[in-house]
Amino acid sequence: MANPSSREPLASVINRHNLAARHSLGQHFLLDPGITERIAELSGPLQGRHVVEVGPGPGGLTRALLDSPAASIAAVEVDSRAIGVIEELVAEAPDRLKLVQADATSLDLTTLCPAPRRIVANLPYNVATPLLIGWLRQAAQWERLTLMFQLEVAERICAEPGSEHYGRLGVISQWCATCSQVMRLPPGAFSPPPKVWSSVVEITPHDEQPSPELFRAMESVTAAAFGQRRKMLRGSLKGIGGERLLQAAGIDGSRRAETLNIAEFDRLARCFLETAPSGKR
Repeated sequence: MANPSSREPLASVINRHNLAARHSLGQHFLLDPGITERIAELSGPLQGRHVVEVGPGPGGLTRALLDSPAASIAAVEVDSRAIGVIEELVAEAPDRLKLVQADATSLDLTTLCPAPRRIVANLPYNVATPLLIGWLRQAAQWERLTLMFQLEVAERICAEPGSEHYGRLGVISQWCATCSQVMRLPPGAFSPPPKVWSSVVEITPHDEQPSPELFRAMESVTAAAFGQRRKMLRGSLKGIGGERLLQAAGIDGSRRAETLNIAEFDRLARCFLETAPSGKR
């Protein structure tokens, strides 16, 4: 493995590979090694862990993960311009770093490495939310996810009931995992700078996870409840059972979605799964 201090500066790597960040790919690169090292540290002890990184770009975070004691790293990159960059890092540590040229939104990341698995990534902002929901569907397969989001998305993931950011994403995330913001970064930390702050969120899946059927039920319930969040629940849930569903879950229909806690949404999802016709689940 190369001496970290002898590596080519990332700005030079970007110029050499013509890897200017593309807005269409939601790219904002982290070039400060102090920041990427900190993100790798925030992912927890990596000894014996197998890490998947999504969207490595010029490889700043990849370098930090290579310098960690992680057993292996699988870097998933869809941008063909970045392939040569990561291949250079693979040459440093061919036994630990694997490059996967693919679209992470259509890839089962659990097939890339054995357990115990973690995801550590500065996510492309334009696909961060659907990626997270997909990984939560298989949360039992992941030990921890340490992910960079736009600050607004991070606040939604970690929001408490009754707060302005509380909604469907927070309910599903916290239903499946313990979620907390562990690092905030200003726009100037990235190249090019985004228009907003960013935040690293630590997501640790619960020991017990919902079945695929229950997960789909929760998606249906939260979509209905927050799809018309200004309405009382008896109105917003009318299309999926309304008063009957609320009565079965023991929840007052005059309440609004943002007042329900995770346990109450869990009851709604379980009642919906038990009572809804199979075609509506």
